[in-house]
Amino acid sequence: MKKPRNHYSALFKFQVALAAARGDKTINELASEHGVHPNQVSQWKQHLLEEGATVFARGTQRHQREQEEQETELFEQIGRLKMELEWLKKKAARLS
Repeated sequence: MKKPRNHYSALFKFQVALAAARGDKTINELASEHGVHPNQVSQWKQHLLEEGATVFARGTQRHQREQEEQETELFEQIGRLKMELEWLKKKAARLS
């Protein structure tokens, strides 16, 4: 009978990969401590080192996209308010 596949959380993978990247302990020591295969620890470490820079870039891209969406919404609101102001000025001029 097959053993079910383990699923590890992103936080767990990050912690193990970070410990491997530090180099305080060997990959085999970390693997035996955490109950994973040494190849898996190596893959997580490699992924962390390759994709580490994009972790911070993704956050800035998301923040930039949210800021652009907010600016677009505000500009639309400004346009609507200007139109309403012009309409009210015209109506007020007719009533005077």
